[in-house]
This record gives sequence, structure tokens and C-alpha cells, in this order.
Amino acid sequence: MEIFTDDELNASLASSEITVAQIIQGGILKCSPATPLYEVAARMSTERCSSIIIYEGEEAIGIWTERDALALDFSSEDILNSPISELMSSPVKAVNGNASLQAVASRFLSEGVRHYLVIDEKSVPLGVVSQTDIVLNQGVEHYLRMRNVDSVLKEGVLIADEGESLGAIAAMMRGHNSDAVLIRYADGELGILTERDIVRYIAERRTANSVGTLASRPLITVDSDCSLYRARSMLVSNKVRHIGVYGAEGDVLGVVSFSDILFGMEHVYVQELRQALAERDKALQLSQKNLHLAEKVIESSLEGIVITDADGIIESVNPAFTRLTGFSEEEALGNTPAMLSSGRHSKAFYAEMWQQIKKEGHWQGEVWNRRKNGEVYPELLTIAAIYDEGGELTHYAALFSDISELKENEERIRSLAYYDPLTNLPNRRLFNDRLSVAISHAHRNQTKLAVLFVDLDRFKRINDSLGHAVGDQLLQEVTARLQKAIREDDTVARMGGDEFIILLSDVESVDAVVQVARRIIELMTESVVLGGRKLVVTCSVGISFYPDDATELSELVQNADTAMYRAKDSGRNSYQLYSPNMNVQSLEHLALEVALHKALEQGELSVHLQPIFCAREETILSAEALIRWNSPELGWVPPSDFIPLAEETGFIVEIGKFTLQRVCHYLSDWNARGTGEISVAVNVSAIQFRSEKFIEDVKEILDCCHILPGQLCFELTESMLVEDAVENLRTMDTLRDMGIRLAVDDFGTGYSSLNYLRRFPIDKLKIDRAFIRDIDNNDQDAALVEAVIGLGHSLRLQVVAEGVEREDQLRVLQHNGCDLIQGFYYNSAMEPEELERQYLTTNA
Repeated sequence: MEIFTDDELNASLASSEITVAQIIQGGILKCSPATPLYEVAARMSTERCSSIIIYEGEEAIGIWTERDALALDFSSEDILNSPISELMSSPVKAVNGNASLQAVASRFLSEGVRHYLVIDEKSVPLGVVSQTDIVLNQGVEHYLRMRNVDSVLKEGVLIADEGESLGAIAAMMRGHNSDAVLIRYADGELGILTERDIVRYIAERRTANSVGTLASRPLITVDSDCSLYRARSMLVSNKVRHIGVYGAEGDVLGVVSFSDILFGMEHVYVQELRQALAERDKALQLSQKNLHLAEKVIESSLEGIVITDADGIIESVNPAFTRLTGFSEEEALGNTPAMLSSGRHSKAFYAEMWQQIKKEGHWQGEVWNRRKNGEVYPELLTIAAIYDEGGELTHYAALFSDISELKENEERIRSLAYYDPLTNLPNRRLFNDRLSVAISHAHRNQTKLAVLFVDLDRFKRINDSLGHAVGDQLLQEVTARLQKAIREDDTVARMGGDEFIILLSDVESVDAVVQVARRIIELMTESVVLGGRKLVVTCSVGISFYPDDATELSELVQNADTAMYRAKDSGRNSYQLYSPNMNVQSLEHLALEVALHKALEQGELSVHLQPIFCAREETILSAEALIRWNSPELGWVPPSDFIPLAEETGFIVEIGKFTLQRVCHYLSDWNARGTGEISVAVNVSAIQFRSEKFIEDVKEILDCCHILPGQLCFELTESMLVEDAVENLRTMDTLRDMGIRLAVDDFGTGYSSLNYLRRFPIDKLKIDRAFIRDIDNNDQDAALVEAVIGLGHSLRLQVVAEGVEREDQLRVLQHNGCDLIQGFYYNSAMEPEELERQYLTTNA
């Protein structure tokens, strides 16, 4: 047990008497609402201040801190010139200058902020206090000496490469609620980038630089067994707020900051103070000489203390007694502790308590007492008997604390362990418990139960486009609809993300469960207005039954999950019952994925070209590149089988790069041999288009090949262009500057928008084959195609019709002025050598 010296105990007690007004520095860093961000950052950097107060006249209307810098959109060109009024937090939180450091530290922890405006009794601003100020003035050197840095070290370490952008690093720090990230350099050395650094670079307008040029290096470090006291001393002496921590093996474990020290010491500090008070209570039993010191401790205690004579008459109470019970000292003196009785405990309870006190000299436990206003509350109570030097009982001392918040926290922790905090639904752990009980019940009573796995379709698109706040509201709405679809004694749980699972016990038939699934799908398709937008969300449902499909908990859940993915593969917005062959199909799917990853390196993929003709003259003008896969084990694998798989796994990026390399090689070779100029269109997937290295890869390939401007065309789908239109427009402009033409593929099947067609630098529209199929005998399709051709021409775009297979289709398209024709009517996709032999050589 650690014994505190008198000096250390007095320092601890004294820190609780220090007010926040005594530690703040004079002056408040201020600015007006119209001050631009870069100027605000410059002022903060110059003053080495972590916050600035925004004033409108004499009124503090907002605050902007170093932590707020993490929320900035560094990709915006105008963000540095934005007025601080658009970025500040409001209202400004304040504390009274008479508040103790302990009280302010508790508010920092409970409210999750790092700065307060300090005001006097008349609300006049005195200054600003930060978490760092609290750490430096808490007076807990004894605690800092006893604890090592690894006691406050957070799990995990944020490390980024020197080439990352400042925006990416800020997003990483915000996502992990961290105020610093380590930067790894190519030479193995580590640097550090903090919130304060980001503010400085905003002031210097260096936000476009890579973090390798911005981070501080080398990193100041300590070993994990270093004391917090030494770590704090190093932070102060080096005038930094973060220090790296290395483990015994020489590996970096993380970063410790002033904030970590504050959060780590708060709980232990209170416990150690309580221990110190207990030691002083023992001193009361040993000698009256320490009574004066004990009284001082009692007066400073955050816990209520009552001292009675041997007959139980109250002789003394401390200020905390009045704060906790509502009774004043005058009301308590001469009375007995029975004045606090709640009436919840029996006479036997008190008899047993006093029997233990008489036998052992003390008692400790939880009791319910009543405040002066009648409120009943739980408290942790310790009663000790005090004897004089002759062994005669002279007093009883009782120490108690209100544990209402502790009880609430225990209940909250218990809730978090079993319930999802967003939807308040059972989580996976509680669901598994209920399913296990339900399986036992079904086995004993020879009944059936069903597990339904529910996954929202394309939920990520809503999160990405409308934000996680709208996504969370949607999940809460989904929860209400799922609960509406099931019986009161059934269970719906959230597995995580947009996945839900339902337990239907005592099911009578398969049809009854199917009806529930249909009801869920029906309820989901009802529109909901969130974030000012009308949304329609669909779901896919997989169903498994006990005991028909499985008898073990994990197998039931896995089978329902498998059936759900089958529903997604079948077009979404539907349900599927589990069947054993689904596992076989899953294995086949996995085998195909493994084979696809080998296909590229083993030369099994090839590029074929389908010619595209001038509709009027019926001469070849260009071709479309189509990827083909000839597997030694599987034979020719249709693109409809492996392209979706490649997109699902992200391998489509490598396939797309391979296709582009082959096409550019053919074009370069044909140009060199003078076999005739021809352009080739290459399909670009959404994943490839949004890849960070896409533009870099295209430049690299074009630099290696001699391609004439306009010879290369990228085909993009409507839906991928609409998402994140601003960023897409930048990418498209870059491609156009590189001499690449752009076409909208499958026009009419996605999210058509005349505004986007007008804004985007597009050269061609490709009418989807679905509208060409019946153009010769379907007036509606014919009218639609005619309208699309007219629309394209009005926007000065070439119009391409794909999927032309018959002469009558060709004649209709020619009549309506279509520019280009592609389809089996002329030729299917062929190897590049065959296309050259049939068309290019004769045109040379």
C-alpha cells in the first residue's frame, strides 16, 4: 500500500482549493466573425495559443480550436479564406473563475471539450483555461511519480507515410479522435504532426504540401517504463505537448499528451485521495494528536463525513455532508444519523451492521439514504469505531459518497455490453444468448424457429453522399420498421453497420416466416424524408430454419447470411430461403475469385476489339476494347461472371490498367507501321475511376506509347459520374487535357441529368442495347432513341448505338441521324490482329 507523506497529501488537498481564476494567463485571444481562417490560424500560431474566441461587439459568439482544424476540407481551394464565423463552434462554454481545478477537470471529462471561457460572478470574461493548464497545476506530483507512461497509453498507434496529404492525415486524426499522428519517413525515422502543426500550416498556407515536409522531426521519445512525472517534465522543457513512447523491444507504442495524463490520472487521483482519507481515519483511532490534521482532511473531502459520540449523537459534519444530504450543520448537530434513513432497510440489516462494528471496529457497504428534499439515493458508507488510548469507545466516524452516478454508469456499461447504442437493439452478444436459449427451447418442445438476416441495399451510397448523420437516422427508421414487422416476443438485433438479424421463435410454417420477410421488404420500400431528401431504401433477406437447415447457433446464422447474399445476387430487394447448394455456390465463387487473381499474371486475360462504324457511310471509325478470359481449367469465362467479381474484390483496377496498356500498345504499333488511324474506346469502372493512382497510371502509360490526340476514348457510366460530381469533373477535365475523349456508356439506364450532360466535358453518348432491341417494332423505344439522338446532337455530341444486330434496326437509326453503329450486324469482338487484317490494312 502506498503511504503519502504529509507534503504530498497537503499538495493534493491544496490543488482542490485552487480556483481556475488563479491559474489562467491574462488576456484573451480574440477575432471578429469576418476574420479569414488563415489569419485566425496565424494569430494562434504567433501567440502559441490553442484556441481563439470570436467576438461580435462585446459578446463572445463562438470559439475555434486546434481540434476544429481536423474537420476542415483541405481539398477546397477557398477554405483558407473562409470567414471564421462559418467554422466556429457555438455557443462558447464557460466556467466560473471560483470553480476548483478538480471541478473543472471533471467537467472536461464529462463534456468532452478542451477549452472553457473563464468568467467572474458578473459574467465578465477573465481568460481561457485548457486541459493542459489543469495538468500543469493539479499538484499531483506524487501520482505522476508512481505511474509510468504506459498506464495512460492508448491502444494502437497512428502512423502514416510521409507522402500522405494533409487532408488525409486530418481525416485520420478526426476518425480516431487523436490529436497527433506519427509520420514515417523513407529512411525509417519518425516525425510527428499535431493539431498545432496543422494550424501553423494553415497560417502559412502550406496545406497542399505532403505531410513529410510538414511534420516535426526527429520525434522526442521516452521508454514505456518512464514515469509520468519525467514525461511531463520533458513536455514542459521541450515546449511540446506530445512525446513518443517506445517499448522494451524498441518498437513504437504510441504517443502520450497532456490530455492523456489528465484523463489517466482523474480516476486514480480520486481513489488515492480517498485512500489517504482512510489512513487519516485510522490515525483518529490511534491518537487525538492528529485530530487537527484529520479535521482539515475532513473539511476538504469530497465525501460526506459524520462524527458522532459513543451514543450516536452527531457532533460534527463536513461541508460535503451538507452538499450531499441538503441538511445544514445546525440541523445535523445533536441529531442522529437516523435522520437520513430511507426506510428501505429492515431492522435486521442495521442490527447486523452494528454487530459487525462492535466485533471488528468498522463496517463498509452500500445503503440507501434520504436527502432533505425527500430524494432517496444510494451511497457507499464506511463506519469506524474510535477508541481512546485506554481502549474506551469515544466516537464513531462515518464516511459516505453518493454513488448514483456510479450506479448509472454501471447500468450504462451493462447496456453497452448487450445493446447497440444507436438503435437500442440487442447486439450480437445478446442475440446469440437469446438464440441459444431459443434453440434449447425448440429442441425440448420439438418446435421450429427461424433466423432472418437482413442487409440494406446500397446503404454505403447514402452514407457517402448524405453523411453519416443521415445514415444513422435512416438506421433508426429501419429499426422501427423491423420491430413493426415482427411479434412482440420475437427479437430483432443489429449485427453492425447496416446488417440486422431477426429471431422468430415457435414458427408454425415456412409460409408464416415468408410472410414476415415479405412484410419487411414491403415496409422498407416505403419512402422516408431525411436530411431534406426523400429516400427509398430496399433490403435483402436471407432465411434459415432450425432444425431443417442447421442445429448449431453459428451454422444457423451463417446459413441465413449465405441466403441473404444469394438474395443480393438475385437482384436485391428480395428474400431467399437457405438451401445446401448455396454453400457449394459460395465455394465456386471463391474458386473463381482465386483463379481470377492468377489469370492476369499467367497471361490468361486478353483484349478483343469490336469495330464501330459510321452509320451513314458504313465504314469503320473506331472500336471498343473488351476484356476476355480463357482459363485452362474453366475454359472461356463470360465477362458477366468475372467482371462483377472483379469489381466486388477491387481487382477491376488491375484489369482496367492491363486493358489500357494493351490498347495503347496496339494503337502505338499501328501508328508506327502506318496501318491507318483508328480510335479505341476503353471501359473504365467506377472503382478504377476513383482510384487515387488512376490519373498517374494513365499518364505513365501514355508517356510510354505514341498515341495521337483523340485516339483514346474512356467510356463512363451515368451513375458513376453523378456520385461526387465535383471531383469527377476535375478528373474528366484532366483526362481531356491529356487528349482523351470521353463517352457516357449505357445512356438511359442510370441517373440521367441534362445538367450533368451540359457540365461534363463529354464527346459521345452510347445508347444502351436495351433500347435498340425492339426499335423496329416498338414505337416507344423508337421515340426514345430518336429523342436521345436529338438530345445528343443539340449538345454537339456524337451518338453511338450499341447492340445493333439486324438491318431493320440499322435503317431506323440511319433515318434518325445516328452517328455511329456497333453490334453483331457488322461483327462481334475479335482479336486485334484480326481487326487489323480485315479493316486497317485495306484502309492504309
